[in-house]
Amino acid sequence: MLEIAAVAAPHWCRCPVHELSIAMSLVDTACEELSRLGDVRVDALHLRLGPLSGVVKDALLFSFEVAAKGTAIEGARLDVEDVPVAVFCPTCEVERTVEAFQYFQCPVCGTIGPRLVRGRELELTAMEVTDNEPADRRGPEERPQEE
Repeated sequence: MLEIAAVAAPHWCRCPVHELSIAMSLVDTACEELSRLGDVRVDALHLRLGPLSGVVKDALLFSFEVAAKGTAIEGARLDVEDVPVAVFCPTCEVERTVEAFQYFQCPVCGTIGPRLVRGRELELTAMEVTDNEPADRRGPEERPQEE
């Protein structure tokens, strides 16, 4: 009888491919911007993520760490803002956040099929950077005069 031992996959291959490719795109975008900005360090990327984006937040956070390793943004955080699902109800004539978004039903009047307003977001909104060399913040009268 042949026995096969269960072997755990290495940690680097446990991230879903979809989230890894998104994380790699975020890293590429940040590295491109970093080269344009000059001598700065990336502290964080800020991302808006909706539950209908098709992206699993925890898998993306893990994948980002893997994708950033060995790049110019290694050590940067990925700050994810969770965007709730919101619909516009034509009966109430107002935007409403919905908890159960399977039916897109207005939580107040029950109208079925309101228009989706938020929830599909996957947006890189900001990049937090720090100067590697602090700028001279002294006023002109405080700076040493060149001769």
